[in-house]
Amino acid sequence: MTAPSHAEPAPGREITVTGIDGAGKTTLAERLHQALNDAGHRTILVGKHSTDVPMDAELSEYVDRLNALVYRRDARVAQACGDHYWLLALAAWYTLQDQLVIRPALAEGTHVILDNAHHKILARYAVNPEVPTRLAEQVFAHLTKPDLVFFLRISAREALARKGSFTSLETGHSGEGDEDFIRYQDTVLRQLRSQELQGGWLSLDVTEMSRDQVFKTATEALADRLHLSV
Repeated sequence: MTAPSHAEPAPGREITVTGIDGAGKTTLAERLHQALNDAGHRTILVGKHSTDVPMDAELSEYVDRLNALVYRRDARVAQACGDHYWLLALAAWYTLQDQLVIRPALAEGTHVILDNAHHKILARYAVNPEVPTRLAEQVFAHLTKPDLVFFLRISAREALARKGSFTSLETGHSGEGDEDFIRYQDTVLRQLRSQELQGGWLSLDVTEMSRDQVFKTATEALADRLHLSV
């Protein structure tokens, strides 16, 4: 008598939230994560500081050390290393997170909400004359392709009004004034809009939308496009 076969779980879906700084990415990502779990869908939230590798403390420690090098470094060190170094360091970070956290979760049927995906990094390097755009595209090309990308569109001036403050990185190290932020972020926004043409993106103009309205629109899209009801 043969043992009954066990069907492989349906693969999870990767859902990404992108947009310029201040668009509301993290707020939406956190709400979608909570809503999907509350509705009975196994879901994890992956962000720029997600370093936990399930059931592997040694790998988790390694991922945390890389995260510290990439995101918790001294500003003077960051400037000294140069743009090419940081592109490759970021590529290493996204690769490790994709390999050790995202792909295993999807394979076991767990959905992934990805906040702070590489799309904004690509947009920033596309406006950086020191680094070839083609190089930036190549070092991220192997990452898992999302099933759905929520692109939160908002003008840089409105984003600044929501944020209130910003870092030097958020001006592209071009200055410290509000206009420096606005000029740089609007340039990044144009680059994100060019990525949108690749398909699989849902573009939402969130300028006049409340957080609840953005969330409602996103959940309706999950049900319509991915058949994930919340």
